[in-house]
Amino acid sequence: MINQEGNARKTVRIIAGKYRSRNLRSPASFRIRPTSDRLRETLFNVIAPRIDRANFLDLCAGSGAVGIEALSRGAAHVTFVDRARAMQKLIKTNLDLVQVKARAKVVGADASVFLHRAIMHNDEIWDIVFFDPPYDSDYEPILKIIGAYTQELLSPVGLLIAEHHHKKPLNEDIGGIRRIRLLKQGDSVLSFYQPLTFN
Repeated sequence: MINQEGNARKTVRIIAGKYRSRNLRSPASFRIRPTSDRLRETLFNVIAPRIDRANFLDLCAGSGAVGIEALSRGAAHVTFVDRARAMQKLIKTNLDLVQVKARAKVVGADASVFLHRAIMHNDEIWDIVFFDPPYDSDYEPILKIIGAYTQELLSPVGLLIAEHHHKKPLNEDIGGIRRIRLLKQGDSVLSFYQPLTFN
C-alpha cells in the first residue's frame, strides 16, 4: 500500500484469536507510529490471562490495532479514543473489516477530556487501559489523572499499560497506581501499572 508521499505503507495485521491474520488499514502518514506486531505480541502474551471478557480502553488509539487485537482475543468490549478525525475514521474502517462494531465504541476526544468525562459520569470502569500517545508527548498529566481517580477508572484488579520510548522513563508510583513490570523491546518500553489496592 502506498501513502501520499509515495512510500510503501507498513501492513498491520491481527496476530491471534478469532480474526487472526486479517490485515488492517494503517495510517497514511509515517508520523503516526502504530504499535509493532512484535510489541503487540509481547503485550498480549503478558495480559493473556486477563483479556477474556475484559472491558478494554484503547487510549490514543491510532489505527485501533491494539484494541482490535483485544477483541480478537476475547475482550467483551473496547472503547477507542483518539482526538484526530482521520484516526477515528480509520478505526471505524478497521472495525468494519473485522465486523466487530457491536463490541466497540469510537470516541473523538483528547485523552484527558475523555477521562474527566468518565470520572464525572462514573458509569464505566475498565479492566485494561492501554495508553500509547506519540512518544514526544507529556505522559504525566494522563497518568496523574488515572492515579488520582483509580477507583473511578480501573477495576480493583485492573491494569494500565503505557507504551513509551526507552529514553522517556515514567514514574514507578503515581497516586493510586504502581508499576509492577517493565518490558523493553528495541526503542519501545511497556510499563505495566496496577492499583495499589490489588491483592
